[in-house]
Formats: sequence, C-alpha cells, structure tokens
Amino acid sequence: MPISLRLPADVENRLAALSTLTGRSKTFYATEAIIEHIDDLEDAHLSAEVLARVRAGTEARIPLNDLLADYGLAD
Repeated sequence: MPISLRLPADVENRLAALSTLTGRSKTFYATEAIIEHIDDLEDAHLSAEVLARVRAGTEARIPLNDLLADYGLAD
C-alpha cells in the first residue's frame, strides 16, 4: 500500500545519506522503522494490559524462585 510522508528536511537528509551509504532504499529503512515502532507500541500496550490484570489479581503469577528452580537455575 503506497503511503506518502512529509519528513523534516534533516530527517530526509539522514535517510538519504543512510540509503546512499548502505545501498538500501529509503523505503526499506522507513518500513523497518515503522515496523520496529509498531512492535514497541504493541509490546507497551500488552504490558499495560498484563499489569492491569496483575493489579486486579486476575493474572497468574509465578514466584521467581519457582521459575528458576523449574529451569535448574536455582542456587
């Protein structure tokens, strides 16, 4: 899906320089940046949901000592 973006001149210059330096397209780097940011936003949203369930007492929790013991990492 085509998307048109207006970037600040300094950002566009950096993107163009990186593209020239590496031989990859500006589209490649823009896509990678968007994917990375969406991943981060999704992780933050999921974390907030889990935290709310923990605080509400509806999310199962495992003590760290039990988890370490399960994997043979306990002292």
